[in-house]
Amino acid sequence: MNSTLRNNRKFWLTGIFVLVVLTALPLIINQYMIKTAGTAIIAEMKEDREVSFVKEQQSAFSGLKAECILVLGAGLKPDGTPNHMLEDRLETAFALYKSGAAPKLLLSGDHGRNEYDEVNAMKGYMLERGVPKEDIFLDLAGFSTYDSMYRAKAVFQVNSVIVVTQRYHQYRALYLAEKLGYKAYGVCSDQEVYMGQTIRNIREILARNKDFFKVMIKPAPSYLGDIIPISGSGLESWE
Repeated sequence: MNSTLRNNRKFWLTGIFVLVVLTALPLIINQYMIKTAGTAIIAEMKEDREVSFVKEQQSAFSGLKAECILVLGAGLKPDGTPNHMLEDRLETAFALYKSGAAPKLLLSGDHGRNEYDEVNAMKGYMLERGVPKEDIFLDLAGFSTYDSMYRAKAVFQVNSVIVVTQRYHQYRALYLAEKLGYKAYGVCSDQEVYMGQTIRNIREILARNKDFFKVMIKPAPSYLGDIIPISGSGLESWE
């Protein structure tokens, strides 16, 4: 009888321990990624549409010599134009480009369906603002953050990049860049409190955990294709 009680107690204690670990581990990984990648965030776009630098990172940005500004896709409106989040990313990237922060733009998003074409919507935004075609590179297979960050190095041969996205998304993008072997600094494009952000934050915790383990293995993305060096003309990346 005593042996049975001891075994039951051991079973429940083991179960509780496993449950605690499974609950805590995702939160630990989440905080680790935020802390590790957060130091690479150097600036943010303010409401007055001016880029405000993190004081400690101003000198780092000045010496960055980034090859391009990478804009990550965020979705479209029903009419096919960039949604609010993506529009803020594009506006921030354009401001950086105009300031001379980097000579090229790399626009990465979903181009897998005729009825949903993030990349060409992003391209149209930049063309309307007078960006020369040869300075606009299109990553037509940025189906996920991991794919976009992997392809920036593998396809476009970048070694240093400025990543433009909202703050909640920056940590994962910057962490992936570091683990994939190139230098990246983040400029946050938040211009408002976006609808549905609480759900987005929860989903991002799961995504950080997924990519934390994924980048350990470094599998090739869904599609690679030919090498298109960022040092060349962006027209080579257009369909």
